Amino acid sequence: MAEISAKLVQELRQKTGAGMMDCKKALKETDGNIEEAADWLRKKGITSAGKKSDRIAAEGLVDTYIQPGGRVGVLIEVNCQTDFVARNEAFKALVKNLAKQAVTADSVESLLAQPYIENESVTVDEFIKQTIATLGENIQLRRFITFALAQGTQGIVDSYIHTGGRVGVLVELGSQTDSAAAKEEFQSLARNAAMQVAACPNVEYVSLAQIPAEVAQKEKDIEMGKDDLANKPDNIKEKIVQGRIDKRLKELTLLDQPYIRDQSISVEELLKQVKGQVGEDIQVNRFVRYVLGEGIEKQESNFAEEVAAQMGGK
Repeated sequence: MAEISAKLVQELRQKTGAGMMDCKKALKETDGNIEEAADWLRKKGITSAGKKSDRIAAEGLVDTYIQPGGRVGVLIEVNCQTDFVARNEAFKALVKNLAKQAVTADSVESLLAQPYIENESVTVDEFIKQTIATLGENIQLRRFITFALAQGTQGIVDSYIHTGGRVGVLVELGSQTDSAAAKEEFQSLARNAAMQVAACPNVEYVSLAQIPAEVAQKEKDIEMGKDDLANKPDNIKEKIVQGRIDKRLKELTLLDQPYIRDQSISVEELLKQVKGQVGEDIQVNRFVRYVLGEGIEKQESNFAEEVAAQMGGK
C-alpha cells in the first residue's frame, strides 16, 4: 500500500471538499490514487456532503423518544438548512431514529460513532453524510439529553412537542409507588406539565427553592440600580425591591405559573389536586426545554448581492 502523505490528503480535500478523515480513508482504499479516491468518495456520497458541511443549519426538528414503561426519555435537536427539508419524510425518520438510538449514548460524539440502527453497516455519522448527499443540505446532530428515573425510584418521564417540532420539552415526575405512576391522573399531569413548560418560555426552575442564590442576588442588584428608586429612603427601597424580586423569581418557576388549562389555579395547586387523586406524595423532579435553532447565528443573505456575485464569477 502506498504511503498516504498529508499533502496528498490536502490535495484530495481541495478537489472534493470532503473531510480530512474521509479523504485519508479514500486514499487508503485506492492505494493513493487521487482520481480513484475522488470517485470512491462520490460513490459514498461524501464529496457533496463535505462541500455542504460549512453551511449554517438553523432549521430542522426537535423531537423526543420515550421508552416503553416511561422510565427513560430523550429530547433531541437535529438541524438542517431549510424548513422544506425539515418536512421531508426521510429527514423526519432520521430524527426519530436518532432520538431512539440516543438512549444508548452519553454524548453527541458517542452517538455519531455508533452503528446506525437502521443500517448497522455504517455509523450514524456516515449515514448522516449519506442523507446530506441525498437531500442536498447540511444536517447537524446538534444536541440531546436523556432523563432516566434513578434505580429504586418511581415516577414517569414524558414529553411534549409544540409547533411542528420547533419547541420540545422533557419532564420527569416522581411518585412513591408504581401504582400511583400508572394512574391516568398522574400520567395526565406529566403531559400537562410538559405543555406548561412549552407555553412558558421564561420558566427555568421547578420551584423557588431551586433558584441559585446568585440568580436572586443578580435580580436584586438590577432592581437596586433602577432610576425610579434613586431618591427613595433605604428602608422603602428595600421593601420595593424585595416585592419586585419575589415577583420576578416566581416568573422563573413552573409551580408558580397559572395553569394553562385553568388560569384560576397555579401549577402547584394542580399538583396538590393530583396528589389527592392518586393518594400519595408526587413531585415534578426536573424538566428541559429545547427551542429549535436557539443560539445559532443565522446567516442573513442579500439576494441581489448573491446574484451579482454569481454573475461576476462567470
